[in-house]
Amino acid sequence: MGNLPSCRVQEAKPFLKTGIDYAGPFRIVLNRHRGVRSQKAYICLFVCLAVKAIHIELVSDLSTSNFIQAFKRFLARRGLCTMLYSDRGSNFVGAKSQLKDLFELIRSENFKTQIEAELTIKGIQWNFIAPGAPHMGGLWESNIKSVKSHLLKIVGDQLLTYEELNTLLIQIECLLNSRPLCVLSSDPAEPIALTPAHFLTLTPLDRLPAINVMDVNLSRLSRYQLIDHMVQHFWQRWRIEYLHTMQTREKWNTLNNPIKIGTIVLLQQPNLPPLQWPLGRIMEVFPGNYGIVRVIGVKTKNGTYRRPVTKVCPLPTQ
Repeated sequence: MGNLPSCRVQEAKPFLKTGIDYAGPFRIVLNRHRGVRSQKAYICLFVCLAVKAIHIELVSDLSTSNFIQAFKRFLARRGLCTMLYSDRGSNFVGAKSQLKDLFELIRSENFKTQIEAELTIKGIQWNFIAPGAPHMGGLWESNIKSVKSHLLKIVGDQLLTYEELNTLLIQIECLLNSRPLCVLSSDPAEPIALTPAHFLTLTPLDRLPAINVMDVNLSRLSRYQLIDHMVQHFWQRWRIEYLHTMQTREKWNTLNNPIKIGTIVLLQQPNLPPLQWPLGRIMEVFPGNYGIVRVIGVKTKNGTYRRPVTKVCPLPTQ
């Protein structure tokens, strides 16, 4: 395995070097009245290569003008970037019929001409990865997967308006930017994890202002409560998936990263509201008959608890 590209490891302002990818299509309606026809909409995702923060823009169709408008909205909210990375669109060829429009957009001469003119004015360089090698863009591909796979499941057959889907996507962006990356403060009283949101707002993101509607029948929810239900459903599904990625083990016959006293861990607790990541510090370990630690004592801001090691996730870079 080779080294990471320099743009992934060098210190830089958020979104100074950015990866771009598309997802979709999703079916939306422009307004809600009888007889309205649905139409396609797409997600344009921007991911910072340095701090892994994401920015999501919703575009109503695959046209050059709409992409340029989405790109201008991104620059207006996140600041000027100097380098863009994306694939060449060749991996869309023959993959799925629904991606044919996206391939034609990226490979069209009109797209190249207008985008090159726009980037030249702002002094931005656009780099392409090798054709047919989506694994070279693993950073934005993994984020697209996190958004799209769960979004399709929670939306289901619901037809959202443009504003409703855009509201849902922006709140999903908030959830993804709250994920812990590494330890920021190892204070035993209240440890803090570094998140992509720290680079954007200088503070961790607080909880979203909404009541818990997960146990309410969908037929009894208003339209804005339905969006809250989708956000909370997305949080439950994606949070579990993210925690599982922090517990992967390559081999089961050798001891790998043993639990130690002083390690900062995330606690797996069901039914947590969005943006809540309970952190604790390991204060005690209880080895079994073979010297393997299977139970630990964790100190949190609410007290000290005993937990099995399968219910905690050590933060990276420890």
